[in-house]
Amino acid sequence: MPTIETCHLLNYTELDAALRRIDAFDWILFTSRNGITAFFDRMNDLQISISVLDNCQLCALGKDSESLLSFCGKVDLIPTESSPAGIVSELAKIPQIHQKKVLIPAPEVVGLPEPNVIPNLILELEQLGIQATRVPTYITQSLDKNIYGVELNLIRQGIIDVIAFSSTAEVESFLTMVNSQKDYERCVVACFGPYTTANAQKLGVNVSIVSKDYSSFEGFAEAIAEFFTLASR
Repeated sequence: MPTIETCHLLNYTELDAALRRIDAFDWILFTSRNGITAFFDRMNDLQISISVLDNCQLCALGKDSESLLSFCGKVDLIPTESSPAGIVSELAKIPQIHQKKVLIPAPEVVGLPEPNVIPNLILELEQLGIQATRVPTYITQSLDKNIYGVELNLIRQGIIDVIAFSSTAEVESFLTMVNSQKDYERCVVACFGPYTTANAQKLGVNVSIVSKDYSSFEGFAEAIAEFFTLASR
């Protein structure tokens, strides 16, 4: 039951301009697989060779690095912690990083309050003296709750055991689909890592499962399985 969808941009002006001056950036920081795919799809549309990235350092999170490798054959940084905070922590260790310029391919959020993930990343990079440029690469938007009448009824009836969120935007959109916390109070809520958890809690959601390994969805599935295994004892 996706609560959000990703779409192509309606206006590529900013992304195209960034791609045509990609050599102006020292680093490109990818924070999602969707961003990687959309970025390289647009490069392909514009017939821009991946060789223009030779002088850029590329960063991806966790298993997203496999996607990045498949597109361009290199990944220069995979943070130990698979999060934007992990990116900042690793970059802070690099000498003269304050002299660098970074590009951040990011979603254009439509129909929802923008999660604080990218704004916080930019703020923390700027605190290191880094010049950070955000460029919209794809659209993230909420879905119409009316397409989920059956699923929402199952949730209200407590037939669904667990609701698993992998991003803050998913939580925000889900909350627009329910009338109150009572609609999902009989379901256990799981979140993919501490950052989505913290934002879900700020939105008033009680989170029972948090994946400790959030470098891949395997860790998320294991956390959910472990919770129910222990609950059944």
